[in-house]
Amino acid sequence: MFKAMTRGSVRLVERYLPDPYIFVILLTLIAGIAAMAFEQRSPMEIIQYWGNGFWGLLTFAMQMLLVLLTGHMLASTPLVKSWLRGLASLARSAGSAIILVTLVSLAASWINWGFGLVVGALFAKELARQVRVDYRLLVASAYSGFLVWHGGLAGSVPLTIATSGHFSEDKIGIISTSDTIFAFFNLAIVIALFILVPLVNRLMLPSDKESIYVDPSLLEDAPDDVKQTTDRPADRLENSRLISIVIGVAGLAYLFDYYVLRGATLNLNVINFTFLILAILLHGTPRRLLKSLDEAIRGGAGIVIQFPFYAGIMAIMIDSGLAASLSEWMVSFATATTLPFWTFMSAGLVNIFVPSGGGQWAVQSPVVIAATQALDADMARTAMAVAWGDSWTNMLQPFWALPVLAIAGLKAKDIMGFCLIQLIVSGIVISIGLTWL
Repeated sequence: MFKAMTRGSVRLVERYLPDPYIFVILLTLIAGIAAMAFEQRSPMEIIQYWGNGFWGLLTFAMQMLLVLLTGHMLASTPLVKSWLRGLASLARSAGSAIILVTLVSLAASWINWGFGLVVGALFAKELARQVRVDYRLLVASAYSGFLVWHGGLAGSVPLTIATSGHFSEDKIGIISTSDTIFAFFNLAIVIALFILVPLVNRLMLPSDKESIYVDPSLLEDAPDDVKQTTDRPADRLENSRLISIVIGVAGLAYLFDYYVLRGATLNLNVINFTFLILAILLHGTPRRLLKSLDEAIRGGAGIVIQFPFYAGIMAIMIDSGLAASLSEWMVSFATATTLPFWTFMSAGLVNIFVPSGGGQWAVQSPVVIAATQALDADMARTAMAVAWGDSWTNMLQPFWALPVLAIAGLKAKDIMGFCLIQLIVSGIVISIGLTWL
């Protein structure tokens, strides 16, 4: 029964899911038509909203791109790659490979979403070199670990509201990560997903006849062509370990001061800084670091071109009032107990159009904060409902799968059918955790 559902989901997605760029264009048209239909906006107003907002998320887009790039650079260091090879050797069968890649991706994504996406994809390739397993499901399993990112250490919403000076501070103050990321209900959801996501992926494993395998020789890394020539003074600088050590030690000193002496909280900038400094040290030389950066940028190409379109969609939804109307409609059913559930559902729907944690909080926070205060509900829990809604429908929205697909050499339609099953299962788990735990 379960495998029959999986086959149907895979066939459905393979047939009807377009390329992610086409997907964002369709979402733009849907958002524009909906704003005209429900908010009584003219076509010219919609075009103005779209054009004015097209470049509205450049700062945040740069932060998101750096999360991916620094995560990729760290994941591609010799030390981390050797760990991945050692871990891959633990897999003795297709089933164990699926479970292992899911657990590694979940753990890495909980630490940092960019790191999780890249580590999961690289680990999937390493496993495919050593174990005969359906490559589509293997890569889908790597991506499914992304489910937990917004409940983890790099979650945009909990880190935003824990940072002094955030845009809603005058309404809700500063909410510590002890009430969001490290709250019992959130940790319980994370633990449940760590158990269920690998199990569901294992249950979806196709039979040998239905599996699609990849030739391991096609997955070999490109030869290390970083030349170590020292003919010029510039060559010696580019291959100097001393330069990496000096800047790396300076970075570690700053992080010690930041985390230990000042006891400051996590935010996106300091996470990016941490990953970059570790990558500088572990790559050893500037030239090797820059080679990994060149590889990482190719994985972020889809993000670069699509993010402005999503900024345009966000502008349509905010400026037309469509996002507020959608959120207000869904939370209008709520009580103090059920508000997190309805917030989660509305956030999942909004995430399809605005796949950005920080951007989504900007869209929904006015409605969510007002509803939470009116119902005297738990603000931290409701904020995390937005965070989990943003994570949840990433199993349907292919935007954040782009780096994984670029590394693995697949298309969105190859993996999203498996992810659709995870969408259903995880939605039930998260709803229970937000509502009753």
